[in-house]
Amino acid sequence: MTTLTSRAIQIDQHGGPEQLKLVQISVGEPGPGEIRIRHHAVGLNFIDVYQRSGLYPMQLPVQLGMEAAGVVEAVGEGVTHLKVGDRAAYASNPSGSYCDLRVMPAQWVCKLPEAINFETGAAMMLKGLTAQYLLKRTQPQGGLQPGDFVLFHAAAGGVGLIACQWAKAMGLRLIGTAGSEQKCALALTNGAQYAINYVKEDFLARVKEITAGRGVKAVYDSVGKDTWDKSLDCLAPFGLIASFGNASGPVAPFSPGILGPKGSLYVTRPTLFTHIATRESTQAMADDLFAAVTSGQVKIHIEQRYRLEDVQQAHRDLEARKTTGCTVLTL
Repeated sequence: MTTLTSRAIQIDQHGGPEQLKLVQISVGEPGPGEIRIRHHAVGLNFIDVYQRSGLYPMQLPVQLGMEAAGVVEAVGEGVTHLKVGDRAAYASNPSGSYCDLRVMPAQWVCKLPEAINFETGAAMMLKGLTAQYLLKRTQPQGGLQPGDFVLFHAAAGGVGLIACQWAKAMGLRLIGTAGSEQKCALALTNGAQYAINYVKEDFLARVKEITAGRGVKAVYDSVGKDTWDKSLDCLAPFGLIASFGNASGPVAPFSPGILGPKGSLYVTRPTLFTHIATRESTQAMADDLFAAVTSGQVKIHIEQRYRLEDVQQAHRDLEARKTTGCTVLTL
C-alpha cells in the first residue's frame, strides 16, 4: 500500500478566510470506483466561500475546493473510462480539490482534450458545466430560441463570461448586469448584447426599456437577495427565474402566490450536482463544454492566479467582488 503526502487547504470551523489552513495530509491508494489524481491547477468558485462561511454547512474538519485538472496517477477497480497517465479535469462533490494530490470518485472525472491546458481545464469545469446546464437544460416553457432575451446577473464573473459567449453562439440576446463600467465592458466584449451597471442604473427599468416592456424569457441569478424581487419583475409571462447562487445573501422566503399576478412565472433552484448525478450525464455535459471551448465559441478567461498558500487572499478578493472571469490556484 502506497502512502504519499500532499499539501491541502482545510477548515476546522466555519468563518472568514482566516479559517483556511495549509496542512499536510496522507494520500493512499484508490479503492473501487476511485482514482488518484495529481493536480496541476485548481479552480476557485463562490461555492467554496459558501462552504467556508457555513452558508452551506459542512461536516468539519474538511478540505475545500470543487474543481481541478491534472494527471491520473492510479486507478481503482471498476474504473474503465480513465487510465494512468490520462490528462483529466473535474467538478464534483466531495470537496477537496485545494491540494496537490487526492483520491476521489472517478465518476465525475473526465479526460481533458489535448487542446485544453491544465489551467484552462481547472478554471472551466464547474463554471462551464454550470453555464451548460443553465442555458441548455434550465429553460422556460417552450425553450429558448434565437432572438430571445435572457437576463444574466454577474455577467463578468466566471460563469457569466462563459454564459455570455455561449448565449451568443445560441443566438440569444443576453442582457448582463455587473457592478462597474469595466465589468460591463467585459461582458459586452464577450457576447452580451446589453450590459447594465446596476450600481448606476435601475436594472428593472433598463430591461423593460430594452425589451419594449415585454420582459425576458429567463433570468439566471447567482446574486440572490439583492436582485431577487426586481428579477421577478423582469420576466415576461410564463418566464423562468433560475436562482443558482447567493453572492449577496440567500433569497428571503416568499409566497408562491405572488407568481400568478406577475405572469404565471416559474421558479427553480437548480444545482450542478443534480445534473451530473450520473457518469453518462457528466460526460455528455463535459463533451458539450469541451466542444464549445475547442471550437473557439467559448474562451475561458483566467484573470487571477494565486499560489495555493495564498488562498486566504483569493477568498478575500472573491468576496469583495474584485475578481473578473476565472481564478485559479497554482501549485
